[in-house]
Amino acid sequence: MEERKKRAAELIIANIELDYQNKEKEKRAAELVIANTELAFQNQEKEKRAAELVIANAELAFQNQEKEKRAAELAIANAELVFQNQEKEKRAAELVIANTELAFQNEEKEKRAAELAIANAELTFQNQEKEKRATELILTNNELEAFTYISSHHLQEPLRKIQVFTDRINTEEHQNLTDKGKYYFERIEVASSHMQGLINDLLTYSRTRVTEKKFENFSINEVVNKAVEDLKEEIKQKKAIVKVSGNCSAYIIPSQFQQLIGNLISNALKFSKQGEIPCITIESLYTKQKTKNLPSSSDYCHIIVSDNGIGFEQQFESRVFEMFQQLHSRTDYKGTGIGLAIAKKIVENHKGIITATGKLNQGAKFDIYIPVI
Repeated sequence: MEERKKRAAELIIANIELDYQNKEKEKRAAELVIANTELAFQNQEKEKRAAELVIANAELAFQNQEKEKRAAELAIANAELVFQNQEKEKRAAELVIANTELAFQNEEKEKRAAELAIANAELTFQNQEKEKRATELILTNNELEAFTYISSHHLQEPLRKIQVFTDRINTEEHQNLTDKGKYYFERIEVASSHMQGLINDLLTYSRTRVTEKKFENFSINEVVNKAVEDLKEEIKQKKAIVKVSGNCSAYIIPSQFQQLIGNLISNALKFSKQGEIPCITIESLYTKQKTKNLPSSSDYCHIIVSDNGIGFEQQFESRVFEMFQQLHSRTDYKGTGIGLAIAKKIVENHKGIITATGKLNQGAKFDIYIPVI
């Protein structure tokens, strides 16, 4: 009975304990529900944080990439800045040099300006001098014309009287002269003849003025043939051969050009070799002048006069056209030394050039270039 009571009491205690435990379990179950709810919330929060962390990590990775780009750009920018600084330093150095050069140039300009002022003053002086020279030249030309008039009238008149009286003595009194007198008389005749030639050549030279003549389109061969015809007696006497070729025509002063060709032929006949037949060739052809003395763009008539005479040494080329220049003995070769000077002046009247080439005992050659138009 007591055992039953004990069991009953224990059962009651056990039930109370069980009830207490059930209540505790319910509390734990309620707390567990709350905890689970909290855990579910926390898990949701964790998932949100995890999602945010993924986004943050992605943003951080993007920012790191951007930082790396910025760093690379900064490195490039720094390199560019260094290059620009170096360029600035170069430009600064160049600017210093340029400023120095500019200062030098300004000094040079000032010098040039000063020199120009001096040159202008000198030019003004030279122009004044040229005007004076021009005035003097007009006076000289007037004097030359007066000299030409005197030469053609007053000088020739007494010379003609000398020649008349020497001719009378030669025809009427020659047999009465002694041998020495005859020798002196012959020297008088030679001197008067030389003087007559000199006066005639001087008159020809002084009258060779382009302003007094008219240019015509003329065949060079026709002029050459006329010159040859005028000298046919001298050519015949020397038994000379004259060869003419070419087909040039040009605007020339026919009478002057005939004088030019005549002088060159006479020169060739005069300086021919003894015992050898003189051979004179005259050729004309069209060409483009290639010497520095005349424009190369114009058409020219090139006239070549050559001979097989005694020639001259090439060192005397510049002298053959000078007045009164005679490169050979007066005794052996008569002349006044004006013929080639007349030839040069005629060529210059035609705005051309004439040159002479030759070798001693190997002949001479004259090259003439005149504009076709």
